[in-house]
Amino acid sequence: MRIPMPPTGEQFEIVSGAVRAIVTEVGAGLRLLTAGERHFVETFDEDQRPPRGAGNVLVPWPNRTAGGRWSWQGHEQQLALSEPAAGNAIHGLLRHTFYRVGERAVDSVVLHAIVAPQSGWPVPLDTSVRYAVDGAGLTVTHTVRNVGAETVPFGVGAHPYLRAGAAATDDCTLTLAAQTSLPLSAGLPTGPAQPVAGELDLRAGRPLRGMDLDHAFGGCVPAAGDTLVRHRLDGPDASVEMWADPDFGWVQVFTPGDHPGRGRAVAVEPMTCPPDALNSGDGLITLASGEQWSGSWGIRPL
Repeated sequence: MRIPMPPTGEQFEIVSGAVRAIVTEVGAGLRLLTAGERHFVETFDEDQRPPRGAGNVLVPWPNRTAGGRWSWQGHEQQLALSEPAAGNAIHGLLRHTFYRVGERAVDSVVLHAIVAPQSGWPVPLDTSVRYAVDGAGLTVTHTVRNVGAETVPFGVGAHPYLRAGAAATDDCTLTLAAQTSLPLSAGLPTGPAQPVAGELDLRAGRPLRGMDLDHAFGGCVPAAGDTLVRHRLDGPDASVEMWADPDFGWVQVFTPGDHPGRGRAVAVEPMTCPPDALNSGDGLITLASGEQWSGSWGIRPL
């Protein structure tokens, strides 16, 4: 009897000492990250699709594009409306793609996919994502190469839901290396980024009890003497750090009211650009034909 394929395809387990991760063939998503018995991202069952984008890779743009419309070299582009209720294109073009396996080892896996030219996307991009674990945690490296004949802008993001072990969200403190916040309505910008203030200033850490966040933050830069951007979720008994290269100057934070669960998970999404960047141009990376970009982020149990 043929065994049915899970909705996310083959499951790639990588291990180093006590650190273990599972990556999915469909979407190259992060389904699990543990250190010993503790979870540091929200997981979901193998027979489920990723709930609320959990673990997704977001290429060639993260977050939303208003009405799925943008302009490239003077030509109007119309993307498929993958958020139909709101009439937007959301989270790129590879979330439902079967990636092909490249290099694979006990502690790492590389997955590849092509962004093909299609309605709303004019230039092919050869993309890969490398997941690797070691004693310090997880490192994720994205590589994008323009394999078309013309220059094109793009963005990259990821959608992990951080967990401080089994701690309740309301018992956790969130710290962000963000200097600005972007005003949003229905997930789309309503004006320019503003300096963080009040409860949106999380640079020194804020308890999450009573906070409902679905906000885009910018100005994420390394602290003095550091080379990496660092965000952090602290619980009573465990803590977790998300670090990123400076190219990931934006972060979306979401405290869900249901699964993956306000009870224990917070989406902390590293992004190279903010919502609707294909229209604003903010944070976009531009590649000429044959050019390549790579950037990394990671998760470190503390």
